[in-house]
Amino acid sequence: MSDVLPVSVTVILPTRNEEEALGPTIDAIPRGWCKDLEIMIVDGSSTDRTREIALEKGVRVHLEPRKGYGRAYRSGFDVAKNDIIVTLDADCTYPAEVIPDLVKRLLNDDLDFITCDRLTLAEDGSMSGLHGFGNWVLSFTARLLFGYGVKDSQSGMWVFKKSIFNDEKMRPTNDGMPLSEEIKILARRHLGKSKAIEISVPYRPRVGEAEIHTWGDGWKNLRFLYAKRFGLHRTVTEWGALPDNPDSEQGNLPEQTA
Repeated sequence: MSDVLPVSVTVILPTRNEEEALGPTIDAIPRGWCKDLEIMIVDGSSTDRTREIALEKGVRVHLEPRKGYGRAYRSGFDVAKNDIIVTLDADCTYPAEVIPDLVKRLLNDDLDFITCDRLTLAEDGSMSGLHGFGNWVLSFTARLLFGYGVKDSQSGMWVFKKSIFNDEKMRPTNDGMPLSEEIKILARRHLGKSKAIEISVPYRPRVGEAEIHTWGDGWKNLRFLYAKRFGLHRTVTEWGALPDNPDSEQGNLPEQTA
């Protein structure tokens, strides 16, 4: 992209033991296309070189010892410095190279939220048969229960204005995998279909081992959809700023001595 967009952007990558794929994922994120770009991992107690690799590449590291995919994102949303937030997994599955185009679309079309559909353009081998079937069931159920017209309820690539969280009703509450469903439901319900859209992007085979429990996560997501639809889900009244994390790391690796 030749023109520098006059916006500040934070790219959030939730991580846990992603040393094999994190470096290529970070390298694939374009540079120099916006006024300020922050890349941040929210790390869930990795035991490999994930945090070290991030620091070597000048990426901000925020530690989140509390478990959960949703918890990692909720923490990341709170500490992100910039006005626009982009999310994607740190496993090379999502097309990081399209981030500038997605942000430009957000701005040019005066949108508040974009979610990326993986299913339409998924590459061969990117999903197992069971994984693909589970995504279809969950997405179909979400459309049936909420009528919001989103093809891929489980996508983890989103582009949105951080200011949407100024509305308390837009703040997700789930600490687990269902946060992905929840944020799309909230966006379509409270922002409207003209401000919250879905765009199809390529989806590629994962690099590294996945820490995903297909059946367990699938049942949790399915139960969440019904609970959300019929008002049985738990609510979280406290959002606010999370307490300062003394283990938060930022910048470069400590100077090494011979």
